Amino acid sequence: MSAWTKYSPIFESDAYDPEILSQSAWRGHRKFAYDLVRNLQPQTIVELGTHYGASFFSMCQAVKDGKLDSKCYAVDTWTGDQHTGAYTNSAYKAVKKVTESAFPEAAVMLQMTFDQALNEFADESINLLHIDGFHTYEAVKHDYETWLPKLAPNGVVLFHDIEARYVGFGVYRYWDELIVQHPAVKFEHSHGLGILLPKGIDERLLSLLAGWNVNKISYFS
Repeated sequence: MSAWTKYSPIFESDAYDPEILSQSAWRGHRKFAYDLVRNLQPQTIVELGTHYGASFFSMCQAVKDGKLDSKCYAVDTWTGDQHTGAYTNSAYKAVKKVTESAFPEAAVMLQMTFDQALNEFADESINLLHIDGFHTYEAVKHDYETWLPKLAPNGVVLFHDIEARYVGFGVYRYWDELIVQHPAVKFEHSHGLGILLPKGIDERLLSLLAGWNVNKISYFS
């Protein structure tokens, strides 16, 4: 069983636009996402819902720093929804600027709906899938079920906002259904991040899972 390595990354995206962090509820999970990519070295990473890119760029940074032969795909219309409100064009421009300047080899932007992007990926081709779109129960269930065939064996699915219990939010309800079916762990801070393993467990995750209580405390930032 390989040891889980923890890194001390410098996120280049912070220097480009302060909105990337100020507009994100994801900031508390960036170090974990970085370490997840560095340790697992997933070939294909897909994020459904990027907004200003705090989560996306943490994974791109890991690919760049680790000199990994990986691709990170950001899927978003960059128009917003009922929960986020309408986006201004500044969100798309900010993500595009950082993508082209800092991560031209690692990052790909797909400005389309999640359903439209399905045809861009072969079945069982995605190693790390991050679902962070519209947050109703029906929407997250649809996103998971339609994208699950695209997940590779031993692939990892991340769900953000599993602890958000605002009016209209239902990710936590769907997460509670999934964790009785598949191995899973979670962080409760920064609106919650769920890590679901629906198609087997990569052996490189075993050391993290074995010491989960210690690791989750040290990732609280």
